[in-house]
Amino acid sequence: MQQIRISKNLILSCGISLAIFSSCTPEKSPFDVSPADSLDPKRMEAPYPAISIPEGTDMESPRWKGIDLTPQPPVVPVSANEELKSFVLQPGYKLTPILSEPQIREPAAIQFDGNGRMYVLELRTYMQDIDANGELMPTSRISRWEDTDNDGIYETSVVFLDSLVFPRYVVPFGKNTILSMESNEDNVYKYTDTDGDGKADKKELFATGLGRSGNVEHQTSFLTWTMDNWMYSTYNSKRIRWTKDGVIQEPTGNPYGQWGVTQDNYGQVWFQDGAGGVPQNFNLPIVYGNFGIKGQYKDGFREPFSLVKLADFEPGMRETKPDGSLNNVTGSAGNDVFRGDRLPKEIQNKYFYGEPVARIVRQVNTEKSEGLSYIQNPYREAQSEFIQSTDPLFRPVDMATAPDGTMYIVDMYRGIIQQGNWTQDGSYLRTKIQQYQMDDIAGNGRIWRLTYEGMERNTEKPRMYEETSAELVRHLSNPNGWWRDQAQQLIILNQDKSVVKDLENLVNTSDNELARIHALWTLEGLNSLSVDLIRKLMKDSNPKIRIQALRASESLYKYGEKSLAADFRTMVKDADVEVAFQALLSGYILNIDQVEEYIKTAIKENPAQSFQVIGAQLLEKIAEQKKLAETQFAPQQLALFNKGKTIFDSYCSTCHGVKGLGTPTGGGELIAPAFSGSPRLMGHPEYAVKTLLHGLTGALDGKEYEGVMIAMDSNDDEYIASVVSYIRNDFGNSGSFVSPEFVAQLRKETAERSGTYDFDELVGEIPKALALQDNWKITASSTALQGVGSTKDPSYAFSFKGWKTDGSQEAGMWFQIELPKEQHLAEIQFDSGEKEFPKKYKVSLSSDGKTWTEVATGEGVPGANKIHWTSENAVRFLKIDALEKAEEPWAMKQLVLFAR
Repeated sequence: MQQIRISKNLILSCGISLAIFSSCTPEKSPFDVSPADSLDPKRMEAPYPAISIPEGTDMESPRWKGIDLTPQPPVVPVSANEELKSFVLQPGYKLTPILSEPQIREPAAIQFDGNGRMYVLELRTYMQDIDANGELMPTSRISRWEDTDNDGIYETSVVFLDSLVFPRYVVPFGKNTILSMESNEDNVYKYTDTDGDGKADKKELFATGLGRSGNVEHQTSFLTWTMDNWMYSTYNSKRIRWTKDGVIQEPTGNPYGQWGVTQDNYGQVWFQDGAGGVPQNFNLPIVYGNFGIKGQYKDGFREPFSLVKLADFEPGMRETKPDGSLNNVTGSAGNDVFRGDRLPKEIQNKYFYGEPVARIVRQVNTEKSEGLSYIQNPYREAQSEFIQSTDPLFRPVDMATAPDGTMYIVDMYRGIIQQGNWTQDGSYLRTKIQQYQMDDIAGNGRIWRLTYEGMERNTEKPRMYEETSAELVRHLSNPNGWWRDQAQQLIILNQDKSVVKDLENLVNTSDNELARIHALWTLEGLNSLSVDLIRKLMKDSNPKIRIQALRASESLYKYGEKSLAADFRTMVKDADVEVAFQALLSGYILNIDQVEEYIKTAIKENPAQSFQVIGAQLLEKIAEQKKLAETQFAPQQLALFNKGKTIFDSYCSTCHGVKGLGTPTGGGELIAPAFSGSPRLMGHPEYAVKTLLHGLTGALDGKEYEGVMIAMDSNDDEYIASVVSYIRNDFGNSGSFVSPEFVAQLRKETAERSGTYDFDELVGEIPKALALQDNWKITASSTALQGVGSTKDPSYAFSFKGWKTDGSQEAGMWFQIELPKEQHLAEIQFDSGEKEFPKKYKVSLSSDGKTWTEVATGEGVPGANKIHWTSENAVRFLKIDALEKAEEPWAMKQLVLFAR
């Protein structure tokens, strides 16, 4: 395994040459090396830059009024050990550097795997200059670090995954495996190191539909596996879940998070807003939706207490205190509910987040009242923060509870902490960056360990990947939440039901409240949670256990145990308001019979604020859902959807489950596969239509099911189209509708077929989406820049960012794809937005890029476009030609090629 080792003592080095080291001289500890050594020394010389007010600026506007651009000495970066002197900590706390540049550069997030190894997300293209040049170049990476001698310093590393385009997160997912997604993409991939050399060498599609476009600060981040065994991320109004049968999904409220997802000891997920500067959706699980709660941020919560007074933030003078410091949180990033055991109990299960614009780490205390939460900075009266710094380059962007029981803080240590859209010519922020020459300072980064005097870090090294499921069960009782989370996740990934009795025993007999909760959710994740156990826990003396039982019972209800509705009706009258409130939420989200009357009665009988405030909003949501059901689809689509739902509820749900999650057998297996998030179902619609027309046998992706899918061809085309359209647009799915004409076409093409399809046979003839590869050559006659930090790259057509011509479309403009090997191409799909679709176009194929055969012509439409053809020949080249002139540019995004 190729490793990088960084010495911790002074050594004589003549064979290593780093930009910041001189060869044949004693090597410094990385923590003693200053980034200033690599900067131009002339930046320190007077006269300092004189920055002019941009032409046309309104100096009376709140943003500009009072700005001081007097020439100033530059901000100077210092070594990690020097930066230590800038911190102002609460009494008893201490920070220690464990990694810094040049070992890592631009660290933005960290995660620990089951063996305690630390993955570092290095966004090496983030704001390398004031104009964000090269931001989407494939040079970011995910490194993995290990403290092999257990002295607390991470000295050994491998680059697990490199050549990435601004990756959004890293999620350890079993031994030598992570999940990640790149910017402007829609797919989450699983990366595995199969040969143990420390580098990922296998890439598999894990899930789709989680991406979005936009500048890099406003895209999906922090996919996080939480206690309820679902995975949440920022921006996505859905959650996904790994099962042994595939990844499923469900709709949720809007998380309103930007950079940071975490959970507390009881599974409440917190999302960290960015520009909003405050945590979001901390009152209720996001699966129940979004709710307005007046006063949830206590008075003064938004005011930061910063020791940096440069007025160097995007809102400008309107959010500047008289001393030049920030007066309103504005650029928060990274979060953690500290769940370790080697810092004082006063901060355990408390929320923390970074505010890199204010150069602070904030602690958040929560006050519970009548089932609702209200938050405040506990140091507000002292006009202080949990951590402050006088160094303008301290940029805390993530934090995490570590396996050793302490807290780690990720510090990007840089000059600019705002994406290039806000630093352009004429902007307030650009003038302040240039005034202090902060655009020079990039490519650094530190990770700090926070400790407390008299509390030693835990030196036990995790070895969970070498442990059996039975051995992992003991970690569910660990006082450190990181150990409990990892053990639960790995037991579920193992799907080892030999530990079910041990887990049930832990739930029933342990005096450790948190161990009982984790054991309960581990049973749920193994599909081994019995309704008898749930009902027993609903009567537990501990209200927190009763709440968890209610939440876990939702899974059983979805899989068909509708008798639990009676338990919700009983528990909504529980003496504990939080338990009763949870019963209200569970009944609502499961849409139990007469749910509106259920909610109205609960509001009438319980005066608590949670019932009064949230209950009223639940009724509003039900009314909105009814209205939406009438308007979200075009009339023809709505007719197909409603007919399909009727058919599904009365027939298909028997095997596929009332919520499309599959119906369990007695042993916890499924009679038939889940529809929620199914890549087969949400792929090309030909798969589902042919399955319904002719039936399906055989293992699906190696998984056998008890049920048999019989042919439904005796039903007419509208029946088939309705069922397929419905299941592609419910259960959290969102796909194209299928027309009766499409069904008729496939029925005709397969009329000679006499038997059911074997799965492998069917998959073999369905058009398959080809994923963009690095060795594809994408060219175009014209390509426009697509925003700050982009390049004129036509391959953006395959992403959310998209491609478009540089100017109005003209006849003869073209877009071409060259594949590394021949494929039987059959179809293309792309989205052109509302106006920038090709007026008329043709598709041509070629084996050599010289001799072309036209295979299809089409007229573009707003939104989604699709065109298919029949061709016997395998080819390497595809070209799309514009045939007519139009005023708008020609644009394509989320382009997909299909091949048979």
